[in-house]
Amino acid sequence: MKAFKHSNTLLSHLDASAVATLIETASDVAMIVDQTGIIRDMAFTNDDCAQGLEGPQRSVGRPWLDMLTVESRNKAEKILSDAASGRSPQWRNVAYKGKSDSSPVPMLCSAVRIDERGLLAIFGRDQRSISALQHQLVDAQQSMERDYSKLRHIEARYRLLFQISSEAVLIVDVASQRIVELNPAAGRLFGAIGKRLLGRSFTTAFSREGTESIQTLLSGVKATGQADSTRAIIGGGASEVRVSASLFRQDNTSFFLIRLSPVQTEGSTPVLPVSTAMLLKLIDGAPDGFVVTDPEGQILMANDAFLEMVQLPNVERAVSESIERWLGRSGIDFGVLISNLRQRGSVRLFATTLRDEHGVQSDVEISAVSVINDSEKCLGFTIRGIDRRLKPDPAVPQELPRSVEQLTALVGRVSLKQLVGEATELIERLAIETALQLTDDNRVSAAEILGLSRQSLYVKLRRYGLASADASEARN
Repeated sequence: MKAFKHSNTLLSHLDASAVATLIETASDVAMIVDQTGIIRDMAFTNDDCAQGLEGPQRSVGRPWLDMLTVESRNKAEKILSDAASGRSPQWRNVAYKGKSDSSPVPMLCSAVRIDERGLLAIFGRDQRSISALQHQLVDAQQSMERDYSKLRHIEARYRLLFQISSEAVLIVDVASQRIVELNPAAGRLFGAIGKRLLGRSFTTAFSREGTESIQTLLSGVKATGQADSTRAIIGGGASEVRVSASLFRQDNTSFFLIRLSPVQTEGSTPVLPVSTAMLLKLIDGAPDGFVVTDPEGQILMANDAFLEMVQLPNVERAVSESIERWLGRSGIDFGVLISNLRQRGSVRLFATTLRDEHGVQSDVEISAVSVINDSEKCLGFTIRGIDRRLKPDPAVPQELPRSVEQLTALVGRVSLKQLVGEATELIERLAIETALQLTDDNRVSAAEILGLSRQSLYVKLRRYGLASADASEARN
């Protein structure tokens, strides 16, 4: 420690008041303790410390060690012994006990001997702001580490999927059209040249006839951002593949995600069993729309009939969209379908409307089922248009419901006011019965369709004798 060289001449005239001021201003909390460690005086220059620690009234006359936490006492004893022996003061971190309703206060403390009687001056600097910053830094570091760990795990999973996928996948830089990465399946598909493709132009892997179609494909995907596909022949062979391309961005750079799948030709062995391949082909060519979604309604696949119903040019425009986008009453019909699928596993002939991309509506019937595929749940929807069904001939008299006959029989027997009341109740009852039929007797969905609360619906069910209150409550 380097001390003042002229303190004897420059500071000899200082009185006790000046020394006290120097001690006070040198720290946030200052104490004078005797050689036994008993506090003889105490001063605060920081209001926050004064609020967080016991004041002079309760501290003077007590041992300094009693003001500290148990964990800090060994360091405090070292501070006192160093000061009493005249050794150079060392700053040490200790924790003061807070008031009864506050937590410990971290302090950076040191002590010096100030006279021959053994009195010591203890200096304390509040470390709460620094401690708070340290905690924030540690929390930020831990949060970043958790995020990095998640990213590493996600990257490892996708890297593993990329490597073990049986489908040939390549990553191609949009600007240079050079292959940035390809998985082992792609290397096997290209044969002998597969190992040399990394870093080379993507089009060099194909025959001259296929290069033009691939360039057109990549230009179209780059311009529109929409996924598309074409066919091409691998260079040096007669193997034809379907080339599917989509666009994505990473680190301000655009890339093509290229997927290659062999085109099945006559005499070649199909990838799927014959029965499964035939079933898929029938579904794809069926006149009724067929859609497969995840449990939340996001479309995974759709056949050509559905694309024609909603006026979409290709299946890529439908994938990842919610089927609710095209269903009739927004937020109601889809909710009823999902609710019934979760409760019963299937729905038959659900009547609703379908809107195409131009806003044109058509009447449809939907049958749906919920299935488990490789531990993942998915939903299947069959959509049939019913606009062309024969409508009842209005010239042919239809048999009226019995309740309507009873209502018309009241004309001339009761007043118009009472007749209107009877008609209102009849319409209300018919509306409730129709809503229950549409929702397959699901009270919650029926209440949503009618714009009623569940309790209001239960009251009306009891009123018209459609169901007992206990039965209604039990079903929901």
